[in-house]
Amino acid sequence: MLFSEVEALPRKKLQELQLERLKRIVKYAYENVPFYRKVFDKIGLKPEDINSLEDISKIPFTTKEDLRQNYPYGMFAVPLKRIVRLHASSETTGRPTVVGYTKNDIDTWSELVARIAFMAGVREDDVAQIAFSYGLFTGAFGLHYGLEKIGATVVPISSGNTERQITIMKDFGSTVLVSTPSYALYMAEVAREMGVGKEDLKLRLGLFGAEGSTKEMRNEIERLFGITATENYGLSEIIGPGVSGECEEKNGLHIAEDHFLAEIIDPDTGEVLDYGQKGELVITTLTKEAMPLLRYRTRDITSINPEPCRCGRTLARMSSVEGRTDDMLIIRGVNVYPSQIESVLMSIKGIGPHYEIVVTKKGYLDELTVNVELADPDMLDKYQKLEELRNLIRSKLKSVIQIDANVRLVEPKSLARFEGKAKRVKDLRNK
Repeated sequence: MLFSEVEALPRKKLQELQLERLKRIVKYAYENVPFYRKVFDKIGLKPEDINSLEDISKIPFTTKEDLRQNYPYGMFAVPLKRIVRLHASSETTGRPTVVGYTKNDIDTWSELVARIAFMAGVREDDVAQIAFSYGLFTGAFGLHYGLEKIGATVVPISSGNTERQITIMKDFGSTVLVSTPSYALYMAEVAREMGVGKEDLKLRLGLFGAEGSTKEMRNEIERLFGITATENYGLSEIIGPGVSGECEEKNGLHIAEDHFLAEIIDPDTGEVLDYGQKGELVITTLTKEAMPLLRYRTRDITSINPEPCRCGRTLARMSSVEGRTDDMLIIRGVNVYPSQIESVLMSIKGIGPHYEIVVTKKGYLDELTVNVELADPDMLDKYQKLEELRNLIRSKLKSVIQIDANVRLVEPKSLARFEGKAKRVKDLRNK
């Protein structure tokens, strides 16, 4: 079942729609955003030079640094009086990136989130518990209005106070959980401590996003809660959640191609890559009024499959994000993504789903240490079994990341838990 007919448009018609909207947004950005006029004029590019989808490669990339340099409103295409909402990214260093929305942008956003929620399986008789933090972060508000558009009952509980989350989940009969995958794992742990089992809850579906997760982590969430765990993707600079999401086939995240033109590039050279090749995702907004972005470098590593899905949708699918070009660790000359480590850990019995990656320097050499929680505290007294488990983890990690990592097995519940985006990597080499 489709939420919108555009989801099943023949690709030729979809591409005609994309080209029409691309021409319009390029002209609109050039005429209304001084940053883009300056970029175009510098290289002698005119909006009328864009006559095909392939011509987009003539346009220079937009980066997060460009957004920071134009903080707070320099990238806006409309006066502030037309902005009805402001959001901002959660930066730990430097200026945040500020995003504005017109009324039409808010309507589009709600429509797109409703689309991904519907394709994941949400219906009007669901009770959706939103455990994202409400604030400048786009996640909670995006899902909130999209779920209401479907007609679902929304419980805007926000993040934190986990015991109360479980009580509300049980008492209100929540059927859909919206959160980061790492917080869902923590909630399952707290529920177990409270004596609340999956049979005591009505949960049937999870909409997880705002951070990367592996298939193995989502499988663990499904096992603990007895639900179907789906993934969705978005980023504040583009619109927030709603850029793409999994359907019930769970074979890639359908991109809202009528609103976003997606490319995959080689992150080192900027060369556009073919379908199926893995690289950095670049997005052009096709309908955004307040803040149109042309060829925005997301830094997320993925690939795109244009083939029709078994669900009947023709929208191209992106694979789950494997990592970011800016969170990739280079250790002894080897590229290591935290998601690779997570995939290994989630496949091993006897350890919990919580872990920590620590990178240090010993002399001139990088040292990688992975701290892993044991699932059973009684294991701490069984030295031989601990060594066998440690050696198993080290062996499996080395086969995947090609580095011999130190593995520390620690007590259950001794590592940090996260109610928002998990921060599992500590790179102490320059400290």
